[in-house]
Parts: sequence; structure tokens; C-alpha cells
Amino acid sequence: MVDVIVAGGGPTGVMVASELRLHGVDVVVLDKEPEPTKVVRSLGLHVRSIEVMDQRGLLDRFLAHGQQYPVGGFFAGITKPSPDLDTTYPFVLGIPQTTTDRLLTEHAAELGVEVRRGREVVGLSQDDDGVTTELADGTRLRARYLVGCDGGRSTVRKLLGIGFPGEPSKADTLLAEVELTASPETVAAVVAEVRKTQLRFGVGPHGDGGYRLVVPAEGVAEDRTVPPTLDEVKRQLRLVAGTDFGVHSPRWLSRFGDATRLAERYRDGRVLLAGDAAHIHPPVGGQGLNLGIQDAFNLGWKLAAEVNGWAPEGLLDSYESERRPVAADVLENTRAQMQLMSTEPGPRAVRRLVSELMDFEEVNRYLTEKITATGIRYDLGGGHELVGRRMRDVALERGRLYEVMRGGRGVLLDRTGRLSVAGWADRVDHVVEVGGELDVPAVLLRPDGHVAWVGEDQSDLVGRLSRWFGAAGS
Repeated sequence: MVDVIVAGGGPTGVMVASELRLHGVDVVVLDKEPEPTKVVRSLGLHVRSIEVMDQRGLLDRFLAHGQQYPVGGFFAGITKPSPDLDTTYPFVLGIPQTTTDRLLTEHAAELGVEVRRGREVVGLSQDDDGVTTELADGTRLRARYLVGCDGGRSTVRKLLGIGFPGEPSKADTLLAEVELTASPETVAAVVAEVRKTQLRFGVGPHGDGGYRLVVPAEGVAEDRTVPPTLDEVKRQLRLVAGTDFGVHSPRWLSRFGDATRLAERYRDGRVLLAGDAAHIHPPVGGQGLNLGIQDAFNLGWKLAAEVNGWAPEGLLDSYESERRPVAADVLENTRAQMQLMSTEPGPRAVRRLVSELMDFEEVNRYLTEKITATGIRYDLGGGHELVGRRMRDVALERGRLYEVMRGGRGVLLDRTGRLSVAGWADRVDHVVEVGGELDVPAVLLRPDGHVAWVGEDQSDLVGRLSRWFGAAGS
């Protein structure tokens, strides 16, 4: 028996596995595909995901393969100046999903995660001691817990009988990497004209002389797993743009819909859901991959605490109570963005009004914080305004905060020098040489970087340590 099986080897799955391995949990990732996908659905990391990569020592790898862009223009494609965000990384990192997958998988392998490809989960059963998974080849594998990160059509979710209510796709979109015979100048001119009214259209260079194109589909496909044909892509390009740009030599073709669904619950006994297995939504704003990575970041340390025997009561259930409302908010903002991108007169009038409102700095920042996930505040019981929010990176007298957090442990930043984590030193680091950027006496950070406590009273701190890090040790 292994400690945890993760079904699904995409970014969410390998991130969960890596977080578990930081705490010594024995984990196996099962992915039904024999090879990693070549389809590039996501093109970047938003601010909070960039911070997550820094907190785990991965950011330099990502920066080396990505390109930094201004944050403005991600809410329904309404272009505004980048607002002032409370972060060290006020940019979007443009990086193909295939590269993100590779870098996260390499990180997982370095930590000792085993990824088994061509292993499809087709059945599961659970009891008081663990979960038994049945694979398509007839073999069985048993674990103490199972995490379903197997996408929007999640087999794990279906086997559990967890409802996935919401709206089906009403508008499909074709996506492809291809080569074109049209000149770059012609492509740019046509795209600029079409996008004055059709915001679901785009054609742009994508390295090695190729282009990435996005164009509305003719209708809604019965089976979205079946890729479109090149002729279908050409037909839609001519319909929407008046030209097919001489498209040829596709590297891959795909389609996606705008279905919006949220799992009724994220946990059933010893089985949990994360990423697209728990929520799907239109891709506007580029939030999907980021949302999954952040699910994994929240879940990993909590599940590890449960496996390792020190989790306080309710810790694992806090994964759902914290992350499901975040997903619900993403579903709402993507619904709104899809309306604002409509070609109909009414939504276009609303779009103009929203654009005017975004000229106010507060509105622009509020909507941008939704997209970048920097405005999230978990309900951790009130108190100081920082409680529940993620802590930005701050300079310490020796190094930086995010450098301290790379082991996946809690951190007490203590300007008073009078506090103690005795009894929790195996789970929480105590940093006294804090520096001048922290303007409160002390903060207790969870392993995911969110503030669990602010203050200077030792007895109050002990209560928070017990709440998030279990009973004190000897």
C-alpha cells in the first residue's frame, strides 16, 4: 500500500504529488495517456502562481523559459494600464502549458514522485483504511488516499457519484498550432480588424515559424475529445476573417467549450478532487491552470498532515471550505467575461460601461486581483486584516521570506523576539531576524503562505499553532 495515489499527471496532479513528497509522503501518479499532451491550452502563469513557484524554489526555471507581460487587459480583454498590485512579481509569465507540465514533472521526479503513464483508473472502492483502485489492465493498487486530478471528464468524480452541476457548452472554439502562407503583415492587419468585434478570434506567432490560432467553431460538438479537421479550421477562418491565411501543416488541432460546472463536493471519504476534476469554466482570463495549481498548493500540506498523523480536526476538510468558494468566484467572473465578449448590442453596451468603470484605479485593481488570485482571503476566523490573505515576499535580514518557505513548513515571523514555537518546531520555522518590511509584531504563516495569525501574545499564538499544526510535540 502506498500513502497516496494521484489520478492524473497534469500540472495539478504533479503539483499535489510534489507537495506531498516535501513531507515524506509515498505517492504514485497514474496517468491514462502514454505520453504528455502536445496541445497547448494554457499560455501563462498569473501572479499568485508565480509566487507559488518562488515559494518552492522553481521560479528561476520558469523565468528562463517564459516571457514577462503587463498584467492589464486580462479581464474580458479590456485593455487598461496595469494596476498597482501588492506583489514582487507584477507581471504575467507567458509560458506554454507543455513547458509548465515538463518543469513541474521534473520537479516532482527530483522529489521522488513516480509517474506511471498509460495507467487508466476505471474503478475504485474505499473502506475505513484505504482506497483500492482498479486499472484498465486489470491490476489493482491500494493507497490510504486517492486524489482525482483527472480533468473535466474525471473518471474519479464519476465513480464517486459526485454531481457536477452547471451549464453545458454553448459556444465551442477551435484551437491549433499551424503554419501559414500569408505574410506576417497581412495576418496582423486582418487580426486587428476582426478583433474590433470578435474577441474570441486570434492568430499570432508561436515560435519555429508557426502560428497559434483561435477561432469560433460552427457549433457545439457532441464529442469534444474528437479534434477538428484542417478543413473545418479553414472554413471557420474564412467565415470569421474572410481568409484562411493559407493555413497548412498543423502540429495539432483541438477544440474547447465554455461549459461551466462545479463539483457538489470536493471530498468523499478518502478520495478528494482537485483542478478541472472539481471545476471547469471558459478559458477567458487564463485562470484554469492557475486555479488547479493553487488547489494543489492548498491541499498538499493538509493531506500530508493527515497521512503523517499530526493534522488537527477539520484540517483536511478546510481544503474544500477554502477552495470551493474560490472556484465558484472564478466561474462567476468567467461567466461575466463571456457576456462582455459577446458581439450582441446589449453586452457590448455593458462592456463599454465596464471599461469606463475600470478607469478608476480601485475597480481596475479589484478585477485584476480576481484574475491573478492575489485578492483571495480565506475565512480563518477574522482578526487582523492580513489573516486569511497570502503574504507577499518580504526581505528579511538574511534573505527573503519565500526562500525560507521552500521546505513546505509553517513560518513564524517574529519581530518581538519573545515568542516561541516550542512543541511545533518540527512543523514550523521561527524567524526572528525579520527586517523592516513587516509592519506588525509577528505573523504565523501556513505552508501555503496564507496568514493564520497576527499578534504578539504567546498564549494566543499557541491556540493558532494548535489549530493549524496539530497538538504540540515533546
